[in-house]
Amino acid sequence: MRNGIQTVLLTLLVMAGSAKAQDVSPVPPMGWNSWDSFGLTIDEADFKANAAVLAGLHGYGWTYAVIDQGWYMRHPFGDTLQSRDYALDANGLLVPALNRFPSASDGQGFKSLADWVHSKGLKFGIHIVRGIPKQAVAADLPVAGSGFHAKDVADTADTCPWDDSNYGVRDTPAGQAYYDAMLALYARWGVDFLKVDCIADHPYRISEIRQIAAAIGKTGRPIVLSLSPGPTQLSHAAEIQQYGQMWRISNDVWDGWSFVHEQPNNDFPMGVRDVFDRLPLWAGKARNGHWPDADMLPIGTLAPHPGLGTPRPSRLTPDEQRTLLTLHAIARSPLILGANLTRLDDVTRRLITNKEVIAVNQASRDNHPVTSLPKGFDRVRVWVAAGQGDERYLAIFNLDDKPVTLDTAWSALGLTPGSYRARDLWSGHERKASVRMAVDLPAHGCVLLAMRPALSMD
Repeated sequence: MRNGIQTVLLTLLVMAGSAKAQDVSPVPPMGWNSWDSFGLTIDEADFKANAAVLAGLHGYGWTYAVIDQGWYMRHPFGDTLQSRDYALDANGLLVPALNRFPSASDGQGFKSLADWVHSKGLKFGIHIVRGIPKQAVAADLPVAGSGFHAKDVADTADTCPWDDSNYGVRDTPAGQAYYDAMLALYARWGVDFLKVDCIADHPYRISEIRQIAAAIGKTGRPIVLSLSPGPTQLSHAAEIQQYGQMWRISNDVWDGWSFVHEQPNNDFPMGVRDVFDRLPLWAGKARNGHWPDADMLPIGTLAPHPGLGTPRPSRLTPDEQRTLLTLHAIARSPLILGANLTRLDDVTRRLITNKEVIAVNQASRDNHPVTSLPKGFDRVRVWVAAGQGDERYLAIFNLDDKPVTLDTAWSALGLTPGSYRARDLWSGHERKASVRMAVDLPAHGCVLLAMRPALSMD
């Protein structure tokens, strides 16, 4: 009964703060994350170099610069928990490793670095794995601002299946006190975005999601809460969107059209093709302040130490990269770049600076797939969305391994019958008014059109 009352109180607290959710992320967040190019290894110099490039893209909407997992590891290449050597403060909270983030000296943590990011017009984010570090529990360190200690906090029977660093946090006042102390520290640093892993699926830990969301609310700072990994189960949709601004609806997506999985129940990693099966399940559930997240965009150069595989240019073809970005745009998934921005090639730069495509992601509405398609569209997927006034957006994707020629009435693709003029948002090409759509698509290619009834454009 006592835990039940605590849960209700936490829920009420989060709901009281959730009125500001729209102010935290009124549109799908856009930014850059270090994982796809640096894995555990990002340091201050490389982060600043990438964030400086991101600042030059801010005019297109790219805003969040996020340090992913491992910023607290003194030796990220270590093959054991002990050899990675985590940096903790006296209250069992992770702090930046000084050999990698020297501006964190004198107990500043990420305050100096966050101030620098903010000076560039950007927002600052970090990644954590849920829970309390095992070494904090072994030392039974005190929890800041409370009479609790680490052993009061830890659920030693709960560990992350794929990360050996932490114990789970109990759904108790001690557990809440630990997350309160953690988020108070992050707020003092100036954190704007918190990605929490091993919490949205395998396993789904709603108690810790509630605790973290409540702790954010207590700070008074607008912090985007991004929950990973996926695929988050659809049965959790109503619950998880009360607390998170982003939650992963896919497992980790990497730079392949599809991947072979040796174990039938293991969908890691996912390819671009898999995302087409995940996003339709969440259509209609992207609302102001809360966004189903189809993971990062593994485009451009993924180096020097990508979170999966060897350093490389993205293995996605130019058509596949455009398809992935188009799908994220029309489904209103957050746009988080994985490329090493200091090695940004012209093709990738053109992809991520198309203002009209970005506007579809940021400002469209009523986004959904067309579920009934005409004959000959077996390997084709179609999404539609509403723009300003009578404008409609139409995205057509060829999932086949060979080119396809498509010809059908616009009305067969989810539009009101009639004649339309169309503008290709990638090429800028204007199509003459017609009642039919005719298009040639390459293998794994797409087209994204802005449509208006012909009469309204005369």
